[in-house]
Amino acid sequence: MKTVSDKHAHHKRPAVPKGKVLAIGGKESKTTEEETEVQEQNVNFIAEEIQKRFVEELKGENPLIAVIPTASNDPVGAAKDYEKLFAKLGVKNIEVINIKSRTEASDPAYLKILEKAAGVMFTGGDQLRLTAILGGTPLVQLLKERYTYEEFIIAGTSAGASALSTPMIYEGETQGGMLKGDVRITTGLEFVKDVAIDTHFIARGRIVRMAQAISTNPGCIGIGIEEDTAILVSKGKMVEVIGSGLVTVVDGTGITKSTIHQIKTGEAFTVCDLRVDLLSDKETFELPTYDQLHI
Repeated sequence: MKTVSDKHAHHKRPAVPKGKVLAIGGKESKTTEEETEVQEQNVNFIAEEIQKRFVEELKGENPLIAVIPTASNDPVGAAKDYEKLFAKLGVKNIEVINIKSRTEASDPAYLKILEKAAGVMFTGGDQLRLTAILGGTPLVQLLKERYTYEEFIIAGTSAGASALSTPMIYEGETQGGMLKGDVRITTGLEFVKDVAIDTHFIARGRIVRMAQAISTNPGCIGIGIEEDTAILVSKGKMVEVIGSGLVTVVDGTGITKSTIHQIKTGEAFTVCDLRVDLLSDKETFELPTYDQLHI
């Protein structure tokens, strides 16, 4: 007897992205003189390793980097930091796309910049600003097309990293995620699907809120990225760890017991057999992928 997969094996599979996603956990080194506390404590810290990798992944001569500081409360300051950083790393062809409204996300001048860019950097700030302002706009559609069909790299740090995935955790209560309803989740920009990315992961003790997020939909994988650490995603599923900290992978596919669907909002939840892996620099792993059988 043929399985569903056997019967429909002749159907065209979804395109494998030619581009890459670089999701950074925050507080990555921008200068060798001003290292953050986490970097000072970590003997394995390598100055600017993550940004150097971003630059190395850019294609073409004199590549253009588009910096999008929309998530930041100080977009001008955030953009200047990255302009200085990339200039120091040898890239001076930089354009800032400071989008403050959904209308501006349709601006032909901004779209023209993105058509020429070799890569994009989303700064930190508030990931909900990114999805609320950019979600469903021509700008994001263009980025998805370039990411899918070209050797194009999309990077984000902190909030800019969290917004790249779906589902997207955008808020957590002071309980740290131990009570049902403590964790707020919405749809991210969907460059990496069926994956929840959380940042500052160990420094801010976010393992419990990730556990709750994955308990609500064990078909998704949780990736917690520590500060001065990143993941580079190739072909939509191949992941490489970069940086001085750890990446925490939370896999709920093997959960044997969960009470998240039974308890009331405000009550503590139970989850059993949640798998957690801790990965350091240069480790690799593959995300589980599922054929998109419908649009």
